[in-house]
Amino acid sequence: MLGIEPRDFADVMGGLDIAQASAAVAGARITSVDRRAKYLFIHLDTGDALIVHLRMTGRLLVVPASAPSVRFEHLAIKLDGDLDLRFGDQRKFGRVILARPDDVAALSRRLGPEPLSPSLTSARLRERLQRHRASIKSILLDQRVIAGLGNIYVDEALFLAGIHPLRPADSLDNAETRRLLRAIRRVLRQAIDNQGTTFSTFESPYGERGDNARTLLVYGKGADALPCPTCGTPLTRLIVGGRGTTICPSCQPLPDHADAVASADLTNA
Repeated sequence: MLGIEPRDFADVMGGLDIAQASAAVAGARITSVDRRAKYLFIHLDTGDALIVHLRMTGRLLVVPASAPSVRFEHLAIKLDGDLDLRFGDQRKFGRVILARPDDVAALSRRLGPEPLSPSLTSARLRERLQRHRASIKSILLDQRVIAGLGNIYVDEALFLAGIHPLRPADSLDNAETRRLLRAIRRVLRQAIDNQGTTFSTFESPYGERGDNARTLLVYGKGADALPCPTCGTPLTRLIVGGRGTTICPSCQPLPDHADAVASADLTNA
């Protein structure tokens, strides 16, 4: 790695001086790249890591060093072999952070289990859900409970599992939790096979748009009251924990015991 070049947004590294960060990584080699929850980890042979969080509109692209700036480019990580990793982000929410080994380990400990990991059994998931009275959708989006789920995939998984997003998390029984975990894994594997879901800015590291949007069953379709793909009932849009949410009122009924949580979520949305 040759260093890091800033562009037009100095806070892209979270307030760290980019010249100092560049000096710290110069000469380092990338040993591995992996993901934890919504974070990308670029591990260096110094023991440090560059942690990338794309947030809503971030992109991390591999391009020739001679290529023109990508759209909304904020950072260029200069690699050997005349290649760059370019980070761009229209809304400036994303970050690239240089982290020490202890910081990397501490971040990983704060995050919940990975949904595709064999170690996450339905019994373990239910044990985690039992600690929370809040709505199941809000809890699934909490990266401390289960890692890596976003709004799109939570809506799709809850629909497949037949679970209303305003159900209290601790109200799910064993069978519902098993059904939910199967649905989560099905939705994520489908998205991976389709290279992600692109509505506006998401791209692979090589600039390719994901094709998963065409397979979505309910996400984003409630505002137009489109028919449920299972039963034909018009889909409905709710706000849950401040997030737009689509449900089928017939396939995802809200039991009477969830009314109090539903009222609280809708009031605070």
